Amino acid sequence: MNVLRFSVVSGLLLVMFHVATGMAAPKDAAPPAKLAPKHDVNITEFLPTMIFTVHGKPYVINRIQDEENEIKGGFAKTSRKCPPFCIHPMEAAPGVTTVGELELMEFLKNKVEKGTGMLIDARVESFYVKGTIPGSINIPFTVFTSDERDPKLQAALRTLGARPGETSNWTDTSHRATDDFNQHVRKFHWDFSSAKELLLFCNGPWCDQSPRAIKGLVKLGYPVNKMYYYRGGMQDWLLLGLSVDVPPPPAAAKPAGEK
Repeated sequence: MNVLRFSVVSGLLLVMFHVATGMAAPKDAAPPAKLAPKHDVNITEFLPTMIFTVHGKPYVINRIQDEENEIKGGFAKTSRKCPPFCIHPMEAAPGVTTVGELELMEFLKNKVEKGTGMLIDARVESFYVKGTIPGSINIPFTVFTSDERDPKLQAALRTLGARPGETSNWTDTSHRATDDFNQHVRKFHWDFSSAKELLLFCNGPWCDQSPRAIKGLVKLGYPVNKMYYYRGGMQDWLLLGLSVDVPPPPAAAKPAGEK
């Protein structure tokens, strides 16, 4: 028994000696755990990484760590023909709040993750499939500017939580739609009481796709206090080196009659 106790104590002392002197541990010792890579480019001083989940799918938003990284391709351009690619005002529509990147990330965590909000990429699909902000869904602006009887528009409104019904507007606070004579619309054909909060974006301050989507929703009666506008869009998102999600390509159309 004394011999066994001596062996255990000797082993412990040997390990402590190696640790104190920096000498290599015996070959059969477990390798030390690898240190996490250093994070020099954080989102904020207290937020190196933003993690959230949408419908069970986890997302991570980081910034590119290469401090020499530069934007390449179309988003590196400074000038585009105007019209149509003109600089847009800060406000997409009266009553709709304009936000930046941190507010967008808060929206993802506090609204989208909890199922009370939706981040909408309002660009046409050809832009969306090349890369989008993580956690967004694609509903092109053309859907929101179509005729109210269009089945695609009706399906989109249901996705947003609106329901066929009636909404009254007596105060011009939540609803800002005006008719062809610039008179406020007092009744809408959709019930927005359970509609989700929306944050819409497109390519950047020179892109009119999300402003047009917002104006289309306002015309339908969507409450302006449930909508937000990320004016910076993909160009500012890329400029800050933030993560981009490349969605899977849309399913190929199947031949008629094939299930």
